[in-house]
Amino acid sequence: MLLLATLVLPTIGCKSMFYSENHRSVTAWTNFDAAEEAFNKIIPHQTRVEDLKVLGFDPHTTPNIEILNYLDIIQRFIPNSSITKEDLHKDVRDCIESKEGCMGYELDLDIIRKRRFGNLVLDMTGFTKKTKVYGWNYKALILIKDGVVVYKLRSGQPNVDKIERKIKPLGPLQEIEGLLTKIPGL
Repeated sequence: MLLLATLVLPTIGCKSMFYSENHRSVTAWTNFDAAEEAFNKIIPHQTRVEDLKVLGFDPHTTPNIEILNYLDIIQRFIPNSSITKEDLHKDVRDCIESKEGCMGYELDLDIIRKRRFGNLVLDMTGFTKKTKVYGWNYKALILIKDGVVVYKLRSGQPNVDKIERKIKPLGPLQEIEGLLTKIPGL
């Protein structure tokens, strides 16, 4: 095993030995701006469900769009008793009150990449892990009453770029400490 490591390590370089991870929602939109451009074409009280299909907001053909009924919409807008129906936008209230005439589309895109960097030995032994997180995310909520969009709302991050750093001064021994406290009688 040591002989194999001695032969392989010099040929691949340390950077390629780091762990990497990708979280990618399947979507037609390649970036935040493309999703935003399609969303901005939706005009409340004018855009119909058929128009949403042309814009790419069709839950039957576009992945990652959830269809919401009026009860789901209530949970999104009234998550606790401190918010009442009277606090909501008139179009949201009207949609919810129409019950079966109300539905929603919720889009949740998450395009995130994680790449570890730093000292490979410290990373592999569990003392220090540094991770660069980058990408974008986009969320959209579209309310439809009787086949016509009545309300739209969006949020997201056009540019996710952060560094995560985990330090364990005891390295792999820190994990053992947690296991020992779970053993009955210790």
